Amino acid sequence: MATQQRDKNFSGSGSSGSGSSIAESAKETAGRAGEAVKDAASGMGQKASDAGSYIAHKAEDATSAVGGGMKSLADTIRDKGPHEGMLGNCSSAVARTLESSGRELQEHGLSGIADDLTATVRRHPIPAVLIGVGLGVLLARVLTK
Repeated sequence: MATQQRDKNFSGSGSSGSGSSIAESAKETAGRAGEAVKDAASGMGQKASDAGSYIAHKAEDATSAVGGGMKSLADTIRDKGPHEGMLGNCSSAVARTLESSGRELQEHGLSGIADDLTATVRRHPIPAVLIGVGLGVLLARVLTK
């Protein structure tokens, strides 16, 4: 239908009519191209969102697996480590710490770690800034050598 309208404008309108029909055709083409770009961008955005969700899910799974490994290591230390004396106390303390950290990882995952870290920084802002500056200095020294 648009083609027939253009043909009529070209044959019957003279020079001023053909100029307006070309402008209308250009606007229509630009509008279609804009819609195509919007559709492509929307599709790419959805794919990026899906990929991010997949990566986050895999990271949570890996964190849970690490937590299980830490609990298993704690059991191994308890079984094979010394049970008496100073070394026995040390090995049982390490085993308790590994087990509680592993349980925390399994139950709360990366989001729990991020929440805990945020709360700690809010409770102790000055030491957190000093630690950040210290790590920055160390990183700069390592990278400049």
